[in-house]
Amino acid sequence: MTELLAPAGSEQAAYAALDAGADAIYLGLKSFSARAFSENFDADALSRVICYAHVLGAKVYVALNTLVKASEIGEFFDGVRTAWEGGADAILLQDIFLGRAIKERFPEINLHLSTQAGCCNVYGAQLAKAFGFSRVVLARETPLSEIAKISQIVETEVFVQGALCTCFSGQCYLSSFAGGNSGNRGKCKQPCRKRYRFDRAGYEDFAYALSTSDLMVGERIEELRRAGVTSFKIEGRMRREEYVSAAVEYYRALLAGEKGEAERVRLARAYNRGDYTEGLAFGQNKFLSRKVQGHIGQAVGEVTFRHGTPVFRPKAPVSKGDGLKILRGGREVGGAAVGEIADGFAALSCRERLAPGDEVRLTAAAGNIPPLHPKKRTHMPILLEFFVGKPPRAEANGLVFVGDAPLESAKNAPLSREDLVTCFCKTELPISPEISVSSDGVFLPKSALNAFRRAFYDALSARFTGNRQLVGEFPAPPKLVPVHGTRTARMGERREAGDDIFILKPDDYSSIRAPEEGENYLWLPPLFTAADEAQIAPHLHDFDGICCDNAYGILLAKKYGLKFFAGVGCNLTNAFAVSGMLGFSAYAALSKELSRAETDALACENTFSLSGDLKVMDLCYCPFERTCGQCDRKKFYRMTDEDGRVFPVLRYRTSDMVCRFEVYNCAYLKESGAICSRLLDDSAKEVRSGDGTRGHAGRSVL
Repeated sequence: MTELLAPAGSEQAAYAALDAGADAIYLGLKSFSARAFSENFDADALSRVICYAHVLGAKVYVALNTLVKASEIGEFFDGVRTAWEGGADAILLQDIFLGRAIKERFPEINLHLSTQAGCCNVYGAQLAKAFGFSRVVLARETPLSEIAKISQIVETEVFVQGALCTCFSGQCYLSSFAGGNSGNRGKCKQPCRKRYRFDRAGYEDFAYALSTSDLMVGERIEELRRAGVTSFKIEGRMRREEYVSAAVEYYRALLAGEKGEAERVRLARAYNRGDYTEGLAFGQNKFLSRKVQGHIGQAVGEVTFRHGTPVFRPKAPVSKGDGLKILRGGREVGGAAVGEIADGFAALSCRERLAPGDEVRLTAAAGNIPPLHPKKRTHMPILLEFFVGKPPRAEANGLVFVGDAPLESAKNAPLSREDLVTCFCKTELPISPEISVSSDGVFLPKSALNAFRRAFYDALSARFTGNRQLVGEFPAPPKLVPVHGTRTARMGERREAGDDIFILKPDDYSSIRAPEEGENYLWLPPLFTAADEAQIAPHLHDFDGICCDNAYGILLAKKYGLKFFAGVGCNLTNAFAVSGMLGFSAYAALSKELSRAETDALACENTFSLSGDLKVMDLCYCPFERTCGQCDRKKFYRMTDEDGRVFPVLRYRTSDMVCRFEVYNCAYLKESGAICSRLLDDSAKEVRSGDGTRGHAGRSVL
């Protein structure tokens, strides 16, 4: 069985998704949601939506998928309790060690591993399953070949539609260090959607150099289904309910074996950034939207002139007053509006000077937003028994609900069948009641009848939410014993005198040479495929261990009998994560998003804190659009924003000579003074710019 999973950033979006035919929805609470700027849900709204979904046979997954600090553990566990006791079908987490602790204490809780955990290979999937997760939401960069292998191990959930992060899942820190708003904390300010330029021929002009097109897998969803994917996920908790409805409608049609052409047009009209990409699962294909940011809409014509007036011949229905976007050479010229329509031409109202051939795209119109589906209902038999001398009785869906007091015989106007049917048809539940009445002529005041109906439907609603109760308390955080003294671990291309530990970061994985002395580790990228493993496996015996920013390294290291150094991208932010990771690794670096006080509280034997170069993004695609024939093949590029800040970009090559890129902060990270050992990253020191920064040492990240 496959599942179509839709986003619900608001209660209205939840109902729109379910009415359109979603098999499941995912949503966040007011705290610990990776979409903190969406409306999200309190306990009452969560209960209403879960009841609505369960009546329709759909599921609700609650995302508590941000990083959790030590000071927030109690509040986080309260959120888990609220979600599970409220009837959630599963809870999404980013922190795999917190998940293990929850599952050990409450095995009945169903856990899904968030895409923010970066699961992209069989090792990550095996670890998640061993820790009690029943499903993994795969990193968006996971190739189709890896998806098929992982799907044989554990249920997989794969994104098929919506916005894409430019950075590998869970590894973006640009918003965090640019403005104190962390994507890992659900508050990303999307600096990737701003304009940048590179010091490479053809890329010197400012453009949306990191802004990805929206994902649309479309008909290739069949390849994912054949690969064994369980759940097809639509992104969009920040988008309107009309978009959610249109997206569900489109993929519902595709999964039914239809082309969905009309549904695709409606979806493009609702929201469309960059005319879509099929995503990295199928290779780099129109991945970036360098020229246009935001909603690009639907192409509806080209500018021409009649009697000196700019007009266009609509290729799709438009109406006077509709909003338009005008493109020239793929770049945005400005906004426009539809004017008078006559003789097959629509006039254009635009402040900018238009030119023949400019592309006209419909972006906003009264008819542009797809209509929501009618309220979906399911048939439900309801049996009513109203007999003299007995309490009123209502039965539905296995629930038997009995009133408090016996009914009296009617003296004048007994309750008729029509009275009872009319009364019990009043419900907010998505049902079409099929009401059967048995009665012998009783009397009941209207107010009492309405009260009985409300109480019955409240009891029925509670039945659909589950009425669960977690017995007992959540586990206490493990104790960490602080230590004094420091050691250094250096990450880069060459060991320096005085380094206790060295982590080699090759710029070409086809040529790996380990240092001859000391304790040495090989750094592996967060996206790690079977092809990558085949390439590095012959070299692993030259190293003491591996280091990577992803928990997959735990089982990969075990396979080869090596030690594991958990990198800063493992995002260890609380005692559960630190203690858990150290149970499987020789060393572990604490999150670079912690304040000095938070770092000091988690510092213990074999932990490290970062200083030096500060990586803020891992790019698993080419920002130069794979124009390999014109590539100057530099090791470093300079990416400059419109404020003049320079961000070093490192290019390196993995298996099959595929290039990947790392973006570094415009300023290096000064030593925070934490008690734990220092992890020095010298990857970008040749092109550092600006003064050093203390990062979040003095102020906790939001």
